Amino acid sequence: MDRRSFIKKAGLVTGGAAAAAAPLATPALAQSMPEIKWRLTSSFPKSLDTIYGGAEVMAKTLSEMTDGKFQIQVFPGGELVPALQALDAASQDTVEACHTVSYYYWGKDPTFAIASTLPYGLNARQQNAWLYQGGGNELLNEFFANFNVVGFPGGNTGVQMGGWFRKEVTNLADVQGLKMRIAGLAGKVVERIGIVPQQIAGADIYPALEKGTIDATEWVGPYDDEKLGFYQVAKFYYYPAFWEGGPTVHFFFNKAKYDALPPAYKTALTAATAYANQNMLAQYDVKNITAIRSLVGKGVQLRPMPRDVLDAAYKSAFEVYGELSASTPTFKAVYEPWAKFRTEAYQWFRVAEYTYDSYVYGQQAAGK
Repeated sequence: MDRRSFIKKAGLVTGGAAAAAAPLATPALAQSMPEIKWRLTSSFPKSLDTIYGGAEVMAKTLSEMTDGKFQIQVFPGGELVPALQALDAASQDTVEACHTVSYYYWGKDPTFAIASTLPYGLNARQQNAWLYQGGGNELLNEFFANFNVVGFPGGNTGVQMGGWFRKEVTNLADVQGLKMRIAGLAGKVVERIGIVPQQIAGADIYPALEKGTIDATEWVGPYDDEKLGFYQVAKFYYYPAFWEGGPTVHFFFNKAKYDALPPAYKTALTAATAYANQNMLAQYDVKNITAIRSLVGKGVQLRPMPRDVLDAAYKSAFEVYGELSASTPTFKAVYEPWAKFRTEAYQWFRVAEYTYDSYVYGQQAAGK
């Protein structure tokens, strides 16, 4: 459309005095945008204002950016579909969108795990760098298209805690036969070192731990874990979660529905999801400060993950990645560029970030 035609259609050239009172082009264009209402199913319980709240933050931002024209209603896990079937619901157009962690679906294809996190993978900053600027989102959306969805990063927790254990773990022998709720490809990794992995939705973890159906569980970190009450039935709290150094939570949109959106709405979705992604990480970084102190005050015993457990799991992890690369072409296509980025990012972060962090944390620990 040429400029003259555009101005005429916008109502700016009507002749005489009317022209001076004509509406501006922007409202006229806004009025022409369609009203769209979508439903989004979450994999998380509504009680978790951080991780479940990420979808509400995105939906509110999107509505405000589009003057209420594009609205997404958020439903907690289990209300529309089971929590761990959120991706299936978006893929099959049962709902238009979901908010979930892609590693929940690694059983469909292990490539889903790379989109969220791999054991001994990237921290939150490195993860965002790979996704937004390192080609990760482009690679992954080529893969997600096979499942009729488009994915956008929609949150990150930062490095997670290693989880709650009913009994103290002092070495590798203590985890043999231990039944642990652990999500994603990490289950396959820890299975090789003697742990019996269980995948359980967030809302169902507490009763399983309380009844002794499981011996240990991981979830996220101090803030969420305190709200879920795990400290009441397991006193030993280990760190870090070597399987989740910077896990991404994803928004998935039904591909056909997303492709049919006007370009302006696609841009608004990109912006709203990116804001939700950064906002979630900031929330955890603030709320975990108070929560960890609160838990210790309630008698929780903080423990570092034993070194032999870390070493055994590290070896297991890269054996698993090698086997999956050899057997699953989709995994290999994403894993190899991800692994290259990991190597280069680690080299850079060791120069300044690690040196700075190590020094100032050491000074604080020394009381200086």
